[in-house]
Amino acid sequence: MIDTDRMPRALKPFASGQYRLLVGALAASLLSAGAWLVAAVWQVVELGGSPIDLSLVAVGSSLGLVIAVLLGGVAADRIPQRRILIVVEIVRGVAFATAAVLAASGVIEVWHIAALSFVFGLADGFFYPAYSAWLPALLPPEQLLAANGIEGVLRPAVMQAAGPAVASAMIALQAPWLAFAVVAGLQALAVLVLALMRTTPVRRDLEGLDAHPVRQAFIDLRDGFGYLVKTRWLFATLVFSIILVFLIMGPIEVLLPFAVKDQTGGGAGAFAVALAAFGVGGAVGSLAVASRPLPRRYLTLMILAWGVGCVPLAVIGLTSWLWVMVIALFIVGVLFDGAQVVWGTLLQRRVPPSMLGRVSSLDFFVSLALMPISMAVAGPVGEAIGLAPAFLIAGLAPPFLAVATLVLAKLSADELAHPLDAALPDPTVVTGAEAAAGFRPPADEEHPSTPSSE
Repeated sequence: MIDTDRMPRALKPFASGQYRLLVGALAASLLSAGAWLVAAVWQVVELGGSPIDLSLVAVGSSLGLVIAVLLGGVAADRIPQRRILIVVEIVRGVAFATAAVLAASGVIEVWHIAALSFVFGLADGFFYPAYSAWLPALLPPEQLLAANGIEGVLRPAVMQAAGPAVASAMIALQAPWLAFAVVAGLQALAVLVLALMRTTPVRRDLEGLDAHPVRQAFIDLRDGFGYLVKTRWLFATLVFSIILVFLIMGPIEVLLPFAVKDQTGGGAGAFAVALAAFGVGGAVGSLAVASRPLPRRYLTLMILAWGVGCVPLAVIGLTSWLWVMVIALFIVGVLFDGAQVVWGTLLQRRVPPSMLGRVSSLDFFVSLALMPISMAVAGPVGEAIGLAPAFLIAGLAPPFLAVATLVLAKLSADELAHPLDAALPDPTVVTGAEAAAGFRPPADEEHPSTPSSE
């Protein structure tokens, strides 16, 4: 058995063999997702597609995700998460293989790519809640922060960098069909790794749930919404995040390319460097947070990191130097993803295990709610008031929003009343060797009393 005492805090989860397998499957899945982003776009270009066609592909993915994510949360609280992840990876693999066959045979069309993107969106809607709900069953509570930090490093490194690089190499070597075929193989690898893992029991008492499955799914969703609304720290943070997403995602996704082009004179390469700075900053922030203990004032620091982390955006509309934009986006990435690691850990530590899948899906759903509106509004607002004022609003409004959230929701008092560094292990959390053996707590320990989060 690996001695974790001498391991760096950020690497301690790797002492668990089950976690190492899960990370391997996650890496393969992220690599294929990143490769698809490039291969699908290039396939549309080779077909002579227009920006509207690319939008159709993007809408397909987003639509599938929004449709599936709430149902995915319900499933994660009722079905062993390993089984869900295996089915998701099989579906992805079949979809990639279908794209490879259609492209290699020369019959692929834009609507095929849009339909496959919709399937990938549906798969993602089941993947994220299941992964988030399964992680606490594989690791002790004190290692969840590090595990979420590792995921925060993998996403930019594997999905945003390695995946597109693999796809670009395969396209340069042959054509998009080869990239599709390679990522289909990666999905098969993910399925194989998950098949080597052991199934852990759902951390929820399912006895007495005798309603029709469809009706029970709606009951489960209702209960998830009820828990969200009644839990002050959770509700306040999600309200804050949905407004924050509305304020900043449009400027970043829609206005940033024009700021790079019009203010610095840069082209696609300069824009890629700016986005890369954001991703690298996210990886650095995730690793930094994973290497430290969970902060005592976790809610205060998390909300302020999100709010104050937007301030560098105000500089983007005022500078004509690309290197200034790169530094600004790097800082935003550090603070944003660092806070995101705390948030993911907070959900896994404070949300009851029986509710975690649904709450994770609601978090994902709510965070996406205003993103399309933000991107739709950003263009007209940027044209009406100019890039500089638009970025000033995106950079300077969030800190005030963060302070208002902390004060009005009394989050400082809440975090003092619920210190996570002193929390006892949850008896419903099955970890370590017990998880490997498929251990389930005795019936009388299934539902210990949970302190109110109010």
